[in-house]
Amino acid sequence: MWKVKPPVVFPMESRYRPILEGLVPPDPMSQFHLRRLSPDEEFPDLSRNSSWMGRLLTPAMYRRQFHRCTASGVLFDDVIRPGLEEPGDWSAPVSVGCAAGDAQCYVLFCDFFDRVIEAHHQHEITGQTPESDFNYDNLKGTCDLDGSYVARCEVSVVRCVDDFCFPTHCSRGERRQLLTLARRALQRLEEEELPGRLHLLEELTQEQQRELNLDPPSSSLLRIGVARDWPDARAVWASQDGSLLVWVNMEDHLRLVSRRDDANVAEAFKCICINLQKLEAFYRELRHGFAWKQQLGWVSSSPADVGTGLRVQVHLRLRHLPGHQRLRDVLQRLRLRMHTGAESPALHCVSNAATFGLSEVGLSQLVVDGVKLLVAMEKRLEGGGDIGELVPTQK
Repeated sequence: MWKVKPPVVFPMESRYRPILEGLVPPDPMSQFHLRRLSPDEEFPDLSRNSSWMGRLLTPAMYRRQFHRCTASGVLFDDVIRPGLEEPGDWSAPVSVGCAAGDAQCYVLFCDFFDRVIEAHHQHEITGQTPESDFNYDNLKGTCDLDGSYVARCEVSVVRCVDDFCFPTHCSRGERRQLLTLARRALQRLEEEELPGRLHLLEELTQEQQRELNLDPPSSSLLRIGVARDWPDARAVWASQDGSLLVWVNMEDHLRLVSRRDDANVAEAFKCICINLQKLEAFYRELRHGFAWKQQLGWVSSSPADVGTGLRVQVHLRLRHLPGHQRLRDVLQRLRLRMHTGAESPALHCVSNAATFGLSEVGLSQLVVDGVKLLVAMEKRLEGGGDIGELVPTQK
């Protein structure tokens, strides 16, 4: 924030003071009349909170953020609300426990967000611009994935549109404007030889929503405000060939998803890379690019998705490895996560644990290589062997 100070001697001060004061950016907090006590009295109870927010937030850090507010009205208490609503479980993977209300949050509250991002992604934030690589031909080794173990795969990426509040904070009007922008951009995508159709959630039956893999909003999304006014201005665009889905105004402004019922991760990744870059160009033509920060890369509502916003999921048929005592250590070393699928206890979803620190190709390669190693371990256990020599040496 900058201020213009008048000269010491200024005889016409009474005339020009309104002009000078008009040059000073207003303090957003001055627009509110919040009945809050001191930061120490308002500090939340984090004794049972297992999220990164609960582990990292200190009274001193809270005091530094307490009186700050973004231009759109996001307070620090709005940022940490998700972690207070969902404190997490100490036996489960650590959640970030916070959400940005707009892109400015990552600058104004960087003292807090940078610590959460570094802890969650296990990667230091530097002054360098994060590496980006959408050259899908650089992804290697996908043809070696064993189809008898890989049931299906999915590649997805999230993006938020600059100059709009993120879902936890945006208004109904903003959400409807975002749907209008998405409709125009997706129409352009259809003209680029990828026919499809935009479906408004409010017009879909329950059966149609199930066919599109659309679940009703969770209680958590309702509590933190992401699912306000559901299903107003929510939509999903589906390509005719089934290669691409685009979720609009769900957990983020946009989420592109490419699913396949085989082991062809390369084709799903290619679909995402090509169509994401096209949509990015269309949004720029509409004068609304995607939210991006120099030290973080692409930013969205969750700090768990900064950097690339990319998730690569591979569903594996595993019987022996999930119960092995060294699995947790192996996954940490591979920088992967695994959870059991809801439809079958023998089907397990493996995905990248972080989205920041590697390029898009680098993250996809990490998952591909990790899946191949997990399958090799499963085969070793099937034969009664030991997997000790297959465990990677470095984390």
